[in-house]
Amino acid sequence: MARQRTIPDELIVEAALALMQKRGPEALTLAEVGGLVELSAATLVQRFGTKENLKRMALELAWDQLSEATLKADEEQPETFEGALGVIASLWPSADAAPDYAGGLLLLREDLTDPVLRARGVAWFDALALVLGRRLTSEPAMRRKLGRQMVNQWQGAQIAWAFSRKGSAQEAIAADLREWYASLAIAR
Repeated sequence: MARQRTIPDELIVEAALALMQKRGPEALTLAEVGGLVELSAATLVQRFGTKENLKRMALELAWDQLSEATLKADEEQPETFEGALGVIASLWPSADAAPDYAGGLLLLREDLTDPVLRARGVAWFDALALVLGRRLTSEPAMRRKLGRQMVNQWQGAQIAWAFSRKGSAQEAIAADLREWYASLAIAR
């Protein structure tokens, strides 16, 4: 009879993701994750095969979490420009947490080099563009285009803030998005 697992795989994958978010993907070792969940590296090899498999599962979990957060924000926010800002704000780190853009870029590098994870990114960007687009215009033909522009503006504003660090990230990025939206005569 097989032994019952006392630590579920989901907990292990969450620990691997937390480790990568804190110290980068290069810090991920089966021994380190095993230490976090009190299992041996050999046990993790039995469950996941390789470190790369565990890393992929952890990064897929991150995409799952981001997709769920996007769906939740879509349900909760009004279909207005302020609602679009609310969707984006819900995807930022909490106001008291300083965003770790450098660490995030290390995870993004992993997503960009893996075709499966890259496809998850494409799907999420497309879904987010539609979520935002519905809040920017009532013209169905323009929703995807304006939503995509807002996603791109948001990402650019994050990078600009990460370099300048003037004010809070949330306030600076929201101000940048408001300025962008005000410049769109077609959106009204």
